[in-house]
Amino acid sequence: MKCEEKQFFIEKLGYMKVWVWSPEQTQGELPCILFLHGAGERGADFDTLCMQGLPKYLAAGMELSGVVVCPQCPQGYVWDNLVLYLDEILADVLSRYPVDKAKVSLTGLSMGGFGTWSYAITRPKAFFRLAPICGGGMNWRASALKNIPVWAFHGQADDDVPRVYSEVMVDAVNEQGGDAVLTQFPGVGHNSWDPAYLNTDLIPWLLGADVERKGS
Repeated sequence: MKCEEKQFFIEKLGYMKVWVWSPEQTQGELPCILFLHGAGERGADFDTLCMQGLPKYLAAGMELSGVVVCPQCPQGYVWDNLVLYLDEILADVLSRYPVDKAKVSLTGLSMGGFGTWSYAITRPKAFFRLAPICGGGMNWRASALKNIPVWAFHGQADDDVPRVYSEVMVDAVNEQGGDAVLTQFPGVGHNSWDPAYLNTDLIPWLLGADVERKGS
């Protein structure tokens, strides 16, 4: 995978770094994943971004058949503060890479799990599939997600973000006629992202594969 670094200027904040991974060779349009990291990966450097989740796996050599966009949230902020800049980042990627605009998926972990729920609620027509991991959100706005397939994940022993946060959101989406599945990992604490990304078909699903989402 090739990795490109880009910076976006944010007034009163400075520069926001973004790394974009893409296959070495491409044919036709590619699916795309926008990944939102957790609170511990905030900052402005590659090593910190790559501590967890998709950036960690990609930096270690994982190969994917799609474009992966990994913005880095500055210290002191959360993803809800940066919605307009996420729009700008996505627009830039869609203009410069051979991305299938109908297959842009969104995922994130912990703070990024919360960001995944909230960004998708704000821009429900922008995303193909949604995978929030150990996050939560505004269940009273779940009707916005009724047309997006959701696969959420949570550790049953998570003491940092209790699993009820995911349960409430998934139930709310389904009550609105949506298609949401929650997979829970028994005995797993806050780090439910490694088993989600590495031990299930989540990544192929985000890239468009037709796989079964197994709830638990």
